[in-house]
Amino acid sequence: MEKHITLPMTEELARTLKAGDMVYLTGTIYTSRDAGHKRMCEALARGEELPFDPKDATIYYVGPTPAKPGQVIGSAGPTTSGRMDAYAPTMMSVGARGMIGKGARLPEVVEAMKKYSGVYFGAIGGAGALLAKCIKSAELIAYEDLGAEALRKLYVEDMPLFVIIDSEGNNLYQSGREEYLKNK
Repeated sequence: MEKHITLPMTEELARTLKAGDMVYLTGTIYTSRDAGHKRMCEALARGEELPFDPKDATIYYVGPTPAKPGQVIGSAGPTTSGRMDAYAPTMMSVGARGMIGKGARLPEVVEAMKKYSGVYFGAIGGAGALLAKCIKSAELIAYEDLGAEALRKLYVEDMPLFVIIDSEGNNLYQSGREEYLKNK
């Protein structure tokens, strides 16, 4: 099913999304990869606040390239989500609900998604230049020393994504493979 959704990713919104849905996402998202996630989780362990409010936030696992003149951002394709698996349950425990990336997730992440009503969106790897066209604004908000992995606040319009894992733990990677093998 095709859906146009507007963030924030509330618990109610997350529960309406099902594995396999094609989604056009509009709203504020944050960027972070493994180095940024590590810093955020270390800050949380010390009792510190994050550089953004994680409640109902969606985090895009991306390290965008520098913007060319006249562009908001450079190529912004997804990175492998498994590198954030060690941090995703902690981020969800403080309110982050949406994740955008590519690739499979560990069972611990899926369990956290079920517990906290999280949603994992898949972006098309190799389509970074096209995805960047959906990004209407980009602001560096923390960890500038990490370069491409710095924490950014983005505003996106109609970013095309697929729900890979929904808040009930249904997983398009598994169900799609099973369907393919059944029909083969």
